[in-house]
Amino acid sequence: MKSKIPFILRLTVAIILIQTLRFKFTAHPDSVYIFEQGGLEPYGRIGIGILELIAGILLLIPKTVWLGAILTLGIIGGAISMHLTKIGIEVNNDKGTLFITAITTFILSIIILYLYRRDIPFLKSRI
Repeated sequence: MKSKIPFILRLTVAIILIQTLRFKFTAHPDSVYIFEQGGLEPYGRIGIGILELIAGILLLIPKTVWLGAILTLGIIGGAISMHLTKIGIEVNNDKGTLFITAITTFILSIIILYLYRRDIPFLKSRI
């Protein structure tokens, strides 16, 4: 069971990242609204979508899990920051669902990065 937990965490984060892409890439009104509030529409929406796709894929490849986790932390850290400074915790009456999902994804990414810390090439000699 212990060996399955890291994979389940990775898969969970990858699914969260990848399932949001349809909103970003199809210019869903909620996604457009969010990125307009942050002054990032449309290039930020598409660019961040591409980065989320890359992070999701990296999380599923055993040798690049650590890199996917770091990329996810950066992306989701930015999303959390946007929620706290520009768009608010509740977006278009979603009862904070996007914010809670971002926090959950951030925490899971920290756990994943910790679990795979020995795979980080530039830290191998220190751990």
